[in-house]
Amino acid sequence: MPQFDFTALREGKTTYADMVAEVSYKDLQNYIEQAFETVETILKDTTDAAVNFVPNDPKATEDGERGWTISHIVAHLTAGFEENASASSILARGLALEARLHAETPWETLKTADQVRARLNESRRMSLAYLSAWPDQPNLATTITRIPAFGPMNAIGVGMLGFFHAQMHYEQLRETLKRAAESVNA
Repeated sequence: MPQFDFTALREGKTTYADMVAEVSYKDLQNYIEQAFETVETILKDTTDAAVNFVPNDPKATEDGERGWTISHIVAHLTAGFEENASASSILARGLALEARLHAETPWETLKTADQVRARLNESRRMSLAYLSAWPDQPNLATTITRIPAFGPMNAIGVGMLGFFHAQMHYEQLRETLKRAAESVNA
């Protein structure tokens, strides 16, 4: 599978289209599986207390300096996985898609580590089902522009947004868990 240099993308040294140009349908499925496995590994020892821990975040734009809880991050991540996988299946059929297909589980309903794990399992099942809905001969000529800086994206490009989006939140998950553990030991 191709490797990605996100720094080069952020610095404008490559384009999103160039980054995903060599990604195959099978690669896309593997990347999505890999992203779920990474999130599950990060959260494997998560406790109910950690799920509900509210970190202080001076960069937060909502609710003062209240950062996102683990449940908030997971609800957000899983919505991204599902939205991009479902949109990619529609594009793969050659249908232009203007509307976003974003539906986020209310994070406040994820109160326990088991509920967070169940949400991840449900999202994995749904995301992979959307990817399984691709035709045998996908249409990769139909494009949409989700993020203007990334330019037009075909079914592979849109599907890969779920993977890239997840990677953006790995460190946030780790840091929130670390701070939750520190608050218990303080």
